[in-house]
Amino acid sequence: MSTDRFVFAIPGDIQTQTGGYIYDRRLIGELRAQGREMEHLELGASFPNPTEADTQDAADKLARIPSTSPVIIDGLALGALDKAAVAAMSAPLVALVHHPLALEGGLEASRREYLFQTERDNLRQAQHVIVTSPHTAELLSRDYGVPEARITIAQPGTDQPVRGTKTLDVPLIVSVGIQVPRKGHDVLLRALAEIVNIPWQAVIAGSVLDAAYGATLETLRDQLGLTNRVRFAGHVSEDELAELYRQASVFALATRFEGYGMVFNEAMAHGLPIVSCRTGAVPDTVAPDGSVLVPPDDPKQFATALSSVLEDTAVRHTMAEASAEAGRMLITWEQTAAAVGAVLDGLQGSSGHNKTP
Repeated sequence: MSTDRFVFAIPGDIQTQTGGYIYDRRLIGELRAQGREMEHLELGASFPNPTEADTQDAADKLARIPSTSPVIIDGLALGALDKAAVAAMSAPLVALVHHPLALEGGLEASRREYLFQTERDNLRQAQHVIVTSPHTAELLSRDYGVPEARITIAQPGTDQPVRGTKTLDVPLIVSVGIQVPRKGHDVLLRALAEIVNIPWQAVIAGSVLDAAYGATLETLRDQLGLTNRVRFAGHVSEDELAELYRQASVFALATRFEGYGMVFNEAMAHGLPIVSCRTGAVPDTVAPDGSVLVPPDDPKQFATALSSVLEDTAVRHTMAEASAEAGRMLITWEQTAAAVGAVLDGLQGSSGHNKTP
């Protein structure tokens, strides 16, 4: 293998506990383990809403990358980078898209349109595009004009857990996702408030990335009378999360959109029945016989689905078996990195990037 240097440009703190950052961390580690020289280039933390200073800093850093060093740019930055800065790069560009920025929840129409146009134009400059799911590949091909031949799907890997469960007296519902509107925790809370005749307890794990939304969730939980039944765990360690999965009876995420959703892999690896929404990549990610999916933004349907799993032990057991079987078939992080590494190796010796009109 060549010893050419590769660069991975990522905005903000790579230790941030979100699916996208976990993917980036694991990818860098595995690519290095496979013998590639990977430089982590940190861009400003304000992306995808960059300050003027972070915009200029990113342009300067990207301009300094030599034409012999292919660079992966994480989509959290690429979709909001100044188009002139991307066009001025001499290094071969690989875009990594977890999900299009314009599909993030809670955006004003003007901001959504701006992000769509910027990401579309910047993707045209990429020699290749890495996506984490077939759904995102379809979106980029259909809506963003990225040729299928320039897209590689590199689904997230999964670490197989040490199996085992801890049965609790009261069934535990576990939801894992950062506190932003797209994850739909408000929908989950409203759904839980509908389930009054079944014993349950719930834990929502995930960092508060949107402080206003986090405060809204706290208020909503209390207003719905769920204070003693729902716990917001915030950021949890890997060991704490594994313990929650072992104790859980059901995994539930009322998401409004997912470009992939690594937490579903974790839930399947732990053999959990899944209740979620028929949106984005979710239907292609979860095991059909191990999950119940409902339309997004529908608390009553979500409550009905969750109740059906909680009430019937036989149904829950059958779903758990199907979920566990699918979990055993999930790819490893080594395989994820091999797919991305093949793209990088194919760019060695090339220079510049596409100038698709």
